[in-house]
Amino acid sequence: MLGFGGGPSTIPLVHKEVVETYEWMNDEEFGDVLAIGNTLPGPIMTKMAGYIGYQVGGRIGMINALAAAVLPTVLIMITLIGVLIAYRDTPVVQGMTQAIAPVVGVMLFVLAYSFVKKSKEALGWTIAIILSVVSLIAYVWLNVHPAILIGALMIYALVSKPKPTS
Repeated sequence: MLGFGGGPSTIPLVHKEVVETYEWMNDEEFGDVLAIGNTLPGPIMTKMAGYIGYQVGGRIGMINALAAAVLPTVLIMITLIGVLIAYRDTPVVQGMTQAIAPVVGVMLFVLAYSFVKKSKEALGWTIAIILSVVSLIAYVWLNVHPAILIGALMIYALVSKPKPTS
């Protein structure tokens, strides 16, 4: 509910619950939802919740998932905003906000690594690593928008020959 760091910090939690705990999707389906959610405008958490809720429970599931993703956070924000404003300059609050950033970074790295491992099964290590490195360079150093990268990778997936299964 507190999802510090915005939507991206909640993605590993959603992955764990949707893929591992409840098994509503597999890793590949979750990766597809994440990729599509990143290409659309707006908060990633609400897009993913809406899609996953619809897949699991139709329209009622979508409404329920969106309410569950948005309402608790809104209520907590309304309740705690005064406290955070009053104490934002204290050393304790400053230390908490600085300590959370590396944890979120590690969680996102673990999720990204698990996606690279899964792509090895479909592409092989060589292609998976090449695509990962090229994507990293394009995003970090060349400032290519993530939607363009995702679109390019989707085109690559459509035109490349599938790896033979044994």
